[in-house]
Amino acid sequence: MNVRKLALIAVLTVAQTASSLPAFAESAASAPASTAAKTAAADAASSPSPSATAASLTGTESPAPTVSPEASPTTEQPGATPEPSASALPSASPQPSGAPLPTGAPAVQIPASTAGSGQLVLMMNSNKMYMNGVLYLAGQPMAVKNGVSNVAIRAMVERVGLKLTYNGATKETIIIKDGNELRFKTNSKIYTVNGKATLMKGPAYQYKNTFMVPLTSITQALGIPYTVDYVQKRVILTLQTKPKASFTVQPSEIFAGETTVNYVTSSQAFNGATIVEERWEGRQDVFAQPGYYTVSYSVRDSNGQWSDPYPVTINVLKPNQPPVAQFTTNKDEYKMGEPITITNISSDPDGDALTESWSNRALAFFNPGPVPIQLTVTDTHGHSSTFEKVINITNEVLYSQEDFNKLFVPLGDIYTINGSVVPTWNKVTYTVSSDPITLIRSNSPETVNSEGIVYQETAMGSSRIMVHHKNQMSTNMKMYVIATNDNIYPATITTQQSGFGGPLDIPTATGKKSIETYLQSMSMGGVYDNVTLQPGESKPVLTAINNVTMKPGQVISLMSDVFSDYPVKYSIIMIDATKDPLQTLPTLNYLDRDGVHNRGTYPDANRIITVTDPVGQAPSRLVLGDNNTDLNLKGMDALSGTEASNSGNFGVVYKITLTRVAPNTLITLNPRGGKYQGPLLVNGNIIEAPNAGAVDAPNQNSVLYRTSNLEQTVEIVFTPASGSNLPINLLFMPLPPQKTE
Repeated sequence: MNVRKLALIAVLTVAQTASSLPAFAESAASAPASTAAKTAAADAASSPSPSATAASLTGTESPAPTVSPEASPTTEQPGATPEPSASALPSASPQPSGAPLPTGAPAVQIPASTAGSGQLVLMMNSNKMYMNGVLYLAGQPMAVKNGVSNVAIRAMVERVGLKLTYNGATKETIIIKDGNELRFKTNSKIYTVNGKATLMKGPAYQYKNTFMVPLTSITQALGIPYTVDYVQKRVILTLQTKPKASFTVQPSEIFAGETTVNYVTSSQAFNGATIVEERWEGRQDVFAQPGYYTVSYSVRDSNGQWSDPYPVTINVLKPNQPPVAQFTTNKDEYKMGEPITITNISSDPDGDALTESWSNRALAFFNPGPVPIQLTVTDTHGHSSTFEKVINITNEVLYSQEDFNKLFVPLGDIYTINGSVVPTWNKVTYTVSSDPITLIRSNSPETVNSEGIVYQETAMGSSRIMVHHKNQMSTNMKMYVIATNDNIYPATITTQQSGFGGPLDIPTATGKKSIETYLQSMSMGGVYDNVTLQPGESKPVLTAINNVTMKPGQVISLMSDVFSDYPVKYSIIMIDATKDPLQTLPTLNYLDRDGVHNRGTYPDANRIITVTDPVGQAPSRLVLGDNNTDLNLKGMDALSGTEASNSGNFGVVYKITLTRVAPNTLITLNPRGGKYQGPLLVNGNIIEAPNAGAVDAPNQNSVLYRTSNLEQTVEIVFTPASGSNLPINLLFMPLPPQKTE
């Protein structure tokens, strides 16, 4: 062979070597890499195509793998077979540090098996892989398919210390890592982690009964960093080898000399190892002195590797000090019926919040003699303190109990009256009108025993949707208000004010909460919510109702005012909490009424009451919801096509204006049909009726308002709270004169 021919061969060899970048270098920039790897990745931009590159590494054309969808990965070569030949690989002679190689000497080749602890070496275009100096053989070589490097997944995953299973029904390969489930499917570019899909650079496939996946995808899925060694034609994966240790301490507050600390440990070993030893530094079960203490925890695995120490700084507090209960009264001696002012001046040395419990506390006393008043306060750690003071009540009378209650019982609180005389009081005279708002009331069947449509109606313009139902089924349920646009034009629904209560197992409490939030929405105003429905489209609206799950026995209550520019069909449904409402709606049946409670569609659901005559100079009353003085709204049950009467006028908003309320007038709410529990809006302020519990008929009153020394206008917004009883009376009575002490 002549010199010219030898030179030509040398040039071709250099050119071939320069072009031999691996096909998976397209993702090297996204993984940790050495400087040499980064340089090679940059050179790859001008290198031949991936397929050609891969072929140049072996000197042969890469065979196109044949996909065999019917083949099961379970027949893949089990794991990778370790070969003892790794120990026979020649090792490079060490060179003196910094010594140059002799002129013309060949570069020293690092053995392919040489790698750091916890590193897995995959050879390019080969089925060889090295771990801890041991050679393993994968079922198939690393192969290039459509420019993407693929590896045999089973051999690689087993080296990482994970287990692989195969689902023949779905043709999915399943890997469990750190409690997460990864699924790869034959001939799919998608893999999932706990159901969340991620796109791969190429599809997974099977070749000669070996399941192959893109290298960069499996390293990304398993969170394994890697580098590319272009000289040795290998990929080096850095595995997690050191175990991990962590711990928490309980309880959250630790007091010096008092608290026994509970250390809750958590540790993890990798690559099939187990935790065999643990080590603590600074641990104490009880810390004697307050201050900051650092405790660290380490574990050793069965491979002899220690984890990094896991430190936690513990703030040890001074021993908790009990609170100090204390209160004062503005006097030590009082007349009967004289207001008592009590000021709680309790304190806690640690600044803890205190709960208070009173014994024998009253606004006034109406029997003479010594009266002990007791206060107990408790801090957040359960330590408590009690203080008692004795005051004296003389034989003198400042106010009778009846007069005292009228003058001093706080707004929203209850006091007792002789309810039998109330029907003898004059009824106030008023004018009544209405606003054109349509009430859609869904309250029957109140107790729902099966899935279905509890009510359905089509309305346009101003509408009020009122819902009150109980889940009587044995499973968790949800309720929805689904709006459907059956028009040929888009329809917009605007929510103007809305209130919601529940889910709770107390019907009166849910009704009270829904009216309270409705009145808050009304008084505060705010941004309206708009929903646009395209022709034929359905959407859940008033989503507060479907954001909660109703457990068996629980009740929800909703009241919302909406406006639509075109007719909209509202379907109110109760379905299993796991079901999709839009898919389930067409399958539901209409539920029958229960024969006791009310449903229907009612026009003119805002009732405007104006009282122009003076009130308060003598006892009088305004009766609401009795179907006599205040008639029930009349409407239709849209599902049965029968006439409906809105008993109690639930869902009706009464807007009451008293233009001339006398000076020193007391206004109260007195139930007449049973217990009542719900708020009112009085001159723009929400007043609970009552603040706690319920007002009982007929001998209890809840205080709503007192006028000053001047005549004034009083505006009251009232709407009956679901779960409560109607009718109610608003009572107006003169206050007794104030006395000096």
